[in-house]
Amino acid sequence: MSSSPRKLRSAEWFGTVDKNGFMYRSWMKNQGIPDHEFRGKPIIGICNTWSELTPCNGHFRKLAEHVRRGVFEAGGYPVEFPVFSNGESNLRPTAMFTRNLASMDVEEAIRGNPIDAVVLLVGCDKTTPALLMGAASCNVPAIAVSGGPMLNGKHQGRHIGSGTVVWQLSEQVKAGTISIHDFMAAEAGMSRSTGTCNTMGTASTMACMAEALGVTLPHNAAIPAVDSRRYVLAHLSGMRIVEMALEDLTLGKLLTKAAFENAIRVNAAIGGSTNAVIHLKAIAGRMGVDLALEDWTRVGRGTPTLVDLQPSGRFLMEEFYDAGGLPAVIRRLGDAGLLPHPDALTANGRTLWENTQDAPLYNDEVIRPLDRPLVADGGICILRGNLAPRGAVLKPSAASAHLLQHRGRAVVFEDLEDYKARIDDPDLDVDANSVLVLKNCGPKGYPGMAEVGNMGLPSKLLAQGVTDMVRLSDARMSGTAYGTVVLHVAPEARAGGPLAVVRSGDWIELDCAGGRLHLEVSDEELQARLAVWAETRQAIPADGSGYRKLYVEHVLQADEGCDFDFLVGCRGAEVPRHSH
Repeated sequence: MSSSPRKLRSAEWFGTVDKNGFMYRSWMKNQGIPDHEFRGKPIIGICNTWSELTPCNGHFRKLAEHVRRGVFEAGGYPVEFPVFSNGESNLRPTAMFTRNLASMDVEEAIRGNPIDAVVLLVGCDKTTPALLMGAASCNVPAIAVSGGPMLNGKHQGRHIGSGTVVWQLSEQVKAGTISIHDFMAAEAGMSRSTGTCNTMGTASTMACMAEALGVTLPHNAAIPAVDSRRYVLAHLSGMRIVEMALEDLTLGKLLTKAAFENAIRVNAAIGGSTNAVIHLKAIAGRMGVDLALEDWTRVGRGTPTLVDLQPSGRFLMEEFYDAGGLPAVIRRLGDAGLLPHPDALTANGRTLWENTQDAPLYNDEVIRPLDRPLVADGGICILRGNLAPRGAVLKPSAASAHLLQHRGRAVVFEDLEDYKARIDDPDLDVDANSVLVLKNCGPKGYPGMAEVGNMGLPSKLLAQGVTDMVRLSDARMSGTAYGTVVLHVAPEARAGGPLAVVRSGDWIELDCAGGRLHLEVSDEELQARLAVWAETRQAIPADGSGYRKLYVEHVLQADEGCDFDFLVGCRGAEVPRHSH
């Protein structure tokens, strides 16, 4: 005898014949919904981050329609709803400032509405972690569908990468090797279609992380946005979420410690963004999974970077998908015994290894073999020391090997405005061995921890042929950027971390192999400087009201994922009290 079907959450709204059931159904029926749609069908939320101000997600109306078709085909009923769209390219001061706000929107929309499961339409950098954070705090069945990357950019007959080419060409303009006209000519060719950045930037990284975590169908990460197969995947995801609702396959069964460890290893193999460190921590925190910075060292260290993509390498996301995409990378790791937890469960009900063990691989230049990696050790480098007691990060695959062991004098900028005012001053006391230090760009200090850590180099050094320097800050950097850049210094300067009192001329030692970041100042001198800083610190009036006040008072540091302290944890999706 078959077991009786599981009672759906939406039945608490639509499944009664009393006054409340009457109201919930009646008002929904004003959209032309027939009565039988309310009789025990899974109600599937389509959580949409479409916005014309988020150009990466500009095709999501069409994507949602294909999800809708899949839901109908599988016997569910789709209900689409908008949430805050924190787009990377337009939002100021930074989309990171509103990531937590978006997650709150998602969480409360799911919990307060008659939804049995949800499809998360994600793409632009912060939409992926924000929606996963919100859904994780509800612990409902959920599946993510990414929007996919743009087509390859084109300039002067060659491929150019989103974001990466901006950093490259702007440096060349400053160095005097190209004209401003050449720079502007690339603008129209960089973004040739809808979709996210076509490099292994944060958007592509987080799409890969979602797939590695098992909260998407296979191949979600790399299918180009305008490829018809992206819409096929959306349709299939719509079908699968109905099954997940009936199976009660919740995020808590997918987002396990094992899944996060798989993602850490995959991030190293793809040359993923340093932003993943913050976002994975935040997602894990919502699920109650203990993920520490040391896990990135323990699991990721020694993992070769196999994917030869900009900004670390040569190719772009189109080539990555054509080469086999993320399943091919995971297979290569698994065949070598480098996949930590091949039996981790994924959204389609199969294990990660079952999904990838027979994955085809078509191009050894794009996805390299283990004996010919792009970088021998691509694991995110976690640094600690008296300058970063709670940690800092560096991406080795995008750095210069000769700078990974370095000692130099600090050239300090108190904030971004100070940097902009002085970096190209011909009298700036700086040379190629200097360490550029940027303060007050962390979660509280900016606020929102902007992607400004990849500081452009001084013009006079660029003109001399210098192409990289050690740069250090409490900021983030774009996943599309490159260079020997130390980021996420915690505690940040604004929170009274040692970074706040670094002075120009101080010696700083970077030892990536040893995981050390050291300011060559005595403990006594450091404490004395911090005491003076604390006495002279002044309040910032803009921090005193509005959402900014909430943010500055409650945001956690980078090592804790920059979530709000009151949002950490899983609150579940218990049905709230009636509204009438």
